[in-house]
Amino acid sequence: MWGKHLSCTKLQSHIAKLRKRNPFWQSVGSQAVQDICQRIEKAYQLFFKHNNKGVRPPGFKKVKKYKSFTLKQAGYKFLGGNKIKIGHRVYQFWKSRDIEGIVKTLTIKRTPLGELFMVVVVDDGNKPEVEVKTGKIAGFDFGLRTFLTCSDGTKIESPQFFKQSLKAIKIASKHHSKKLKSSSNRERARKNLVRKYEDISHRRRDWFWKLAHHLTNKFDVLCFETLNLKGMQRLWGRKISDLAFGEFIQILEWIAKKKKKKVVFIDQWYPSTKTCSSCDHVIEELDLSIREWRCPSCQSVNGRDENASRNICAVGASTVGLGNVSRFETAIAV
Repeated sequence: MWGKHLSCTKLQSHIAKLRKRNPFWQSVGSQAVQDICQRIEKAYQLFFKHNNKGVRPPGFKKVKKYKSFTLKQAGYKFLGGNKIKIGHRVYQFWKSRDIEGIVKTLTIKRTPLGELFMVVVVDDGNKPEVEVKTGKIAGFDFGLRTFLTCSDGTKIESPQFFKQSLKAIKIASKHHSKKLKSSSNRERARKNLVRKYEDISHRRRDWFWKLAHHLTNKFDVLCFETLNLKGMQRLWGRKISDLAFGEFIQILEWIAKKKKKKVVFIDQWYPSTKTCSSCDHVIEELDLSIREWRCPSCQSVNGRDENASRNICAVGASTVGLGNVSRFETAIAV
């Protein structure tokens, strides 16, 4: 009612006293318990910020639904041979990539299937500049019909993995709902349903990584339009979730940083679709159902997605902060 709650500092001092009397909380380091207080603080701040939109206040979470804990400066130690000591126990892990830089936080996550993953956040302290290899800049337009339309004329279709597996998901969900609650058969059916969802997620992520490597090998600078993905999800729902454009952008930015490439985002309100890429004439309205339109100024015929990608490329090339822009070639199909 008054926009006030127990501060993070007071909550941490209170839980520190409770932790001495609760052996269960002593199974992890003190910083993991402090991190829970910081999560509660962040949840309340978001609630006070968006409570006018019908957002509910933070609630209690059961222990079995709590999927992760975070350690910061203490509570863990990396040993040789892919081993780590957390608390008083030593665990062995499989390292997907070398840990480079100063370790800031260590998070242990548990999947619905019970698998454990270790997420390490590091600070490398480097600010890599763009390394010119191909000398090409390209713009990309995201769409529902075509996943990405490149300014050089190529189109990348999405496999829509969730749509492919929708029948199997429905069958597994039906089997799960028919099982008796709290029974071993229901737990077995739940894990089977989770495996279906994880298979979709793994196949989609594998396709994202391969596509990101392909694009960063082909172009040095990649330009995208800033999108309101949450608003698009409210309009088109499951299809936006299946395309998972936000997840792809995160993977692309990570690969671009490792390869010293650059990902540029233009302004969300730039009329890339309604601007003619030939003469820069802007039309007033353009319905979503119109896939091609003729410019009233230069009479050129523009494809909706192709025209938008060329405009994104041109705006991104003009706003990118590079030392010598003449080294780069704008990839626009003529």
